[in-house]
Amino acid sequence: MHNILFFGDSLTAGYGLKNVKTESLPALVQQKIDAAKLPYHVINGGLSGDTSAGGLFRLDYWTNRPIQVFVLELGTNDIIRGISPQVTHKNLQAIIDKVKLKFPHVKLALMGMEIPAFISGTLAAEFKAIFRQLADANHMTFVPFYLAGVAGKPHLNLPDMLHPSAEGYRVMLDNVWPVIRELL
Repeated sequence: MHNILFFGDSLTAGYGLKNVKTESLPALVQQKIDAAKLPYHVINGGLSGDTSAGGLFRLDYWTNRPIQVFVLELGTNDIIRGISPQVTHKNLQAIIDKVKLKFPHVKLALMGMEIPAFISGTLAAEFKAIFRQLADANHMTFVPFYLAGVAGKPHLNLPDMLHPSAEGYRVMLDNVWPVIRELL
């Protein structure tokens, strides 16, 4: 059995869902894997509220077993907390470097993010750009916007309008699964 580690924040963890074990994106990917009878086990390494620095700090715990596919989804909480895109970029690169050092043959995927509409200015473009830069520099499979088709749509989000509902995660699966499937 091969391991796929989804490593991220509340958007990976499945914050606010009634049943994270069946409704979160990692759980939905596992369901697709099981249906296709592929020899992979998905690990949900999401932590609500996590930043890129927090992810770097807790990475060793989650990489204590062999990982064949590493899916990285972090950064949104950085920008919400006023952390510069440059610091986020540095932390995400350090996470990628540690994973590649420990697992030289790992397949990597990066979930790109865009900042929430309530943060304005040139920061939005700078933040969005770091994900493409990291994906290109590290030859990572890339999903440009993890919340594509879900962000800003009330019927696909929890009342906070920041976190997807179970239905929202099913929409996200349609965007993410083809990328993950290609890595397997």
